[in-house]
Amino acid sequence: MRTNLVRCASGLLGLGLLIWTSISFAQPPASRQAIAITDVTIVDVEHGRLLEPRTVLIDDGRIVAISAPRDAAIPASAQRIDGHGRFLIPGLVDMHVHLFNLSSHRPPNDWTFPLFVVNGVLSIRDMRADAASMLLTKRWRKALADGELVAPRILADGIAVFGSSPEDAAHQVDAAADAGAEFIKVFSEGPAAHWRAIIQQARLRSLPVVGHVPAGVSLLEAAQAGQRSDEHLTQAYEACSSIEARLLSEREGLGGDALVERSSKQEPLTLTTFDSGTCQRAAKQLAATSQVLVPTLVLADEDTFAGNAHPEADPRWRYLRADERSRWLRIRASYSDNDAALARQRWPVARHIVSIMQQAGVPIMAGTDTPMPGVYPGFSLLEELQLLVDAGFTPLQALRSATLEPARFLGIADTAGSVAVGKRADLVLLDADPSRDIANTRRIRAVVLDGRLLRRADLDALLAHAARLQALPAAGSDPH
Repeated sequence: MRTNLVRCASGLLGLGLLIWTSISFAQPPASRQAIAITDVTIVDVEHGRLLEPRTVLIDDGRIVAISAPRDAAIPASAQRIDGHGRFLIPGLVDMHVHLFNLSSHRPPNDWTFPLFVVNGVLSIRDMRADAASMLLTKRWRKALADGELVAPRILADGIAVFGSSPEDAAHQVDAAADAGAEFIKVFSEGPAAHWRAIIQQARLRSLPVVGHVPAGVSLLEAAQAGQRSDEHLTQAYEACSSIEARLLSEREGLGGDALVERSSKQEPLTLTTFDSGTCQRAAKQLAATSQVLVPTLVLADEDTFAGNAHPEADPRWRYLRADERSRWLRIRASYSDNDAALARQRWPVARHIVSIMQQAGVPIMAGTDTPMPGVYPGFSLLEELQLLVDAGFTPLQALRSATLEPARFLGIADTAGSVAVGKRADLVLLDADPSRDIANTRRIRAVVLDGRLLRRADLDALLAHAARLQALPAAGSDPH
């Protein structure tokens, strides 16, 4: 297994180098040249304001100076980017991504890397690895640092724990910790007793627990016990229902498929019993804990992908790997009219819940669950920001959910999450003001990835290269 993994990783690193060298750079890709972004407006996500004009100087992968243009000392060798009339934001973060196909045993989703970068998504949190695939994560990280790979920074990678018993679940936490997991992920089907054992053992191993709040546990109980994040609003729908106690009592003692099946059967009733007052009280209680929500609104919204009779007509379709296209079509074929109707019912409730939680002060982070069907890597994070604005966020609040909030959650706000001296040079230069219209996050002029400059022409070339790769036969890929 280890030999195969190393061989696979070596091939992927070669692909990454091909992506770099397919673009014309002023310097060898493994080196970093000083960069000066002149006369630019900085979007200050921390204080919710615009700072103009500024010259931002980057060297060796870090922001080394921010000054008024007249005071800037720019090295003669620096690459200059005219920022006049443009806006500089921190690189965006997708906090819910899947790079590995552990269930289907398909190749990892490295094909997504250029799609993230061209959309300004320069960092991600991978939600489920295993001991073997985490070796590949390490190689990707090193390749990015060495300038051999165009890819988002993998900020955190974790291992899912289930367990056949509470004792086994605790042992699996230990195994994950020993394998280098940076968090433990839990799922909806986990019995409450197993989940409690996971929480306890993860605390002993100093690992955060994130993921789905199990369907037999209340949202507030999970938050108070120390589960650090709730993904996809699992159990938030119940917490905002006027009959939460009844719903949970009907699931008592269940686990696995039986628990998920009971929860699924209850979903129409859960949604129709949404109550604003109940949700506001739950949000106030949740805000007093340290739990963060990753609502993945784009997933709730894109479940209507089932209603799209011709998904291949989407211009982004050509960027999907062949086995991924087959998977999307196969899942779409399994959707029923009832599934689509439930998705339409779910979306407005999700929007109300997120709005209420945000107003109560519950931290919200942007994530997408890419590459779920209809959720295109990179592109979908920009859609998520728009959906957050549609749910009542200001554009600046939406930007914070994909920049500063993830940095704070991960404990790296001293090096990431905003445009400031000393922070990593993962930056996006926009042609229009995203604080006025969040859709302006799509108007990308340039990206600075780990201190290396990708101009608009470079990004276009990278995207075209990605499309060409997907047009080739998928060597070693099993679409099933």
